[in-house]
Amino acid sequence: MKAIDLHTHSIYSDGSLTVEELVDLAIEKGLSHIALTDHDTVGGVKRAMDYAANKDITVIPGIELSSEYQGRDIHIVGLNIDINNEEFKEYLKDFVLDREKRNEKMCKLLTDAGLTLSYEELRGEFPDSVITRAHFSRLMLKKGYTQSLKEAFDRYIGDSGPYFVPRHKISASMAVDLIKKAKGIPVLAHPMLYHMSMARISDLVDELKGYGLMAIEAIYTTNTNSDERDIRVLAARKNLEISGGSDFHGKAKPKTELGTGYGSLFIPESVWFNLRNRWEKEYSLK
Repeated sequence: MKAIDLHTHSIYSDGSLTVEELVDLAIEKGLSHIALTDHDTVGGVKRAMDYAANKDITVIPGIELSSEYQGRDIHIVGLNIDINNEEFKEYLKDFVLDREKRNEKMCKLLTDAGLTLSYEELRGEFPDSVITRAHFSRLMLKKGYTQSLKEAFDRYIGDSGPYFVPRHKISASMAVDLIKKAKGIPVLAHPMLYHMSMARISDLVDELKGYGLMAIEAIYTTNTNSDERDIRVLAARKNLEISGGSDFHGKAKPKTELGTGYGSLFIPESVWFNLRNRWEKEYSLK
């Protein structure tokens, strides 16, 4: 059975590869399916799907939405979404405007502190991307303000940094609801990264299931065997599917390989087939 990867990023958010490069790499690695799940944007989805149309691979339209639960950042992946859904598109438009305002404020704070950085520079350097702090760090490194990407976050723009400006986030339940309205599969992404107890993750899953959560990301690059087993047990107990992905970003996460994560990750095609069957039943497509 071939492998798949249901959590990947391109230059349309904070990945380093174009969608064409991402598709080509997936083919090179023998993957049969990948989901393009850029942060808070579907800007590259159609382009990726068009590029893959006559190739031996399927691109699944997706997104990774940034949200919040009890003061923590929570990510909800949406798979097989309708990228032309009007309500979904309207939310993304508002989100981009909110992010742009945040980015402009951060540019001003950095510039006032002597690290001259304009939003126009960022847009020029990364013209097709939704600008994130990862892009700030890359430009700061290029301009010689830092010696590494990590230093940019540690000293300047990390969550506790002096030039960090928080942006508006929707609740995790709203993110799930939004994906459902776009007829997608809402997936709780990498739950073990939130450093919550299993009891608290279970509570979160219960709340999100009430809004339509359909899956949990159990197979993930940083998960230990024990982590994966715990999430699989939780998913089975809650009657949810499992999903899996490397969270590939290219150079932004140089140790994480597409499809194989740190080297041993394997997500079988059956994971996608089970998710697709759940999707068809959920939206009465069978």
